[in-house]
Amino acid sequence: MVLDHASEHASRWAAVASIAAKIGCTPQTLHDWVKKAEIDSGQRAGVPTDMAEKLKALERENRELRQANEILRKASAYFAMAELDRRSKR
Repeated sequence: MVLDHASEHASRWAAVASIAAKIGCTPQTLHDWVKKAEIDSGQRAGVPTDMAEKLKALERENRELRQANEILRKASAYFAMAELDRRSKR
């Protein structure tokens, strides 16, 4: 909507402010939405929404796997020490 009516206003910000008032949001919020839409459509440089979501999911999975590896490492050390302790008591 902003991009369609930008030519009717003196500046892009004027178009954003005008339309934001009509749809009931702040101009900054609408401006952020417009920028995100431009990125997603390839008109502006940046990381598209779908790629950002995939990256976030992969980072979360990576963090969870690191935590699981740490737990397994600690459990392995604990059981190895228990086995050594058991052998020394024989």
